[in-house]
Amino acid sequence: MAFPETAPRVPEGTRIYAVGDVHGRADLLGRILAEIERDVTRNPCDDIVEVFLGDYVDRGPSSQEVLRMLQADPAHDGERICLKGNHEEMVLDFLDDPELLVLWMQNGGRPTLQSYGVSPPAEVGRTTIGQARDQLREALGRDLDFLKKLKLSHVEGDYLFVHAGIRPGVALEAQDPEDLMWIREPFLSHAGPLPYFVVHGHTPVEAPEIKPFRLDIDTGAVASDVLTCLVLEEETRRFLTTG
Repeated sequence: MAFPETAPRVPEGTRIYAVGDVHGRADLLGRILAEIERDVTRNPCDDIVEVFLGDYVDRGPSSQEVLRMLQADPAHDGERICLKGNHEEMVLDFLDDPELLVLWMQNGGRPTLQSYGVSPPAEVGRTTIGQARDQLREALGRDLDFLKKLKLSHVEGDYLFVHAGIRPGVALEAQDPEDLMWIREPFLSHAGPLPYFVVHGHTPVEAPEIKPFRLDIDTGAVASDVLTCLVLEEETRRFLTTG
């Protein structure tokens, strides 16, 4: 199957709540989770699936709290799936190679370190970056296992959920993980159909960007105060938002 020739659907009896990039905004995550619960109460459904699209950490002030909130059981009787974004990958890369500290901090890593009680070194040297890495590894605790187990993609019916997108012309099973977490072009400007309708984040937009074959729900929460949740049921789409 390829889109946009046919209207994408989720399985009958299933409702999907897909949430865009959180980036350390635990306050907004709490609000969107409350919106989801209110929606479930108003509109009961047998099979509820929450899908978080990655980039839970960095830039915002409360990365640790966001990760702890995501590991909690949903208030409803449903499933929660958390995907890996490029910022989760940067945390893991830093733990493997502390020389990546400066690059990570340039991309919003400083607030993540601070949320775990780790002071970024005033002077960057081999000893100081190693100490920062060791301190973060210890402070992460169970959150490190959570980060390591994050999935790269999830499929429900005709929809593919992924952090950044996919490389056109490449089968899902052959996609490069780096593309799934980092890609912009040629995905964003691809004019042809894809094997799934892709729901993604990674590229900030002022409002959900709906294209014939993809939907971007990264509404730049860390700066805009707007965290977006896409609600999918059968062939319908609607949105919940903190804005």
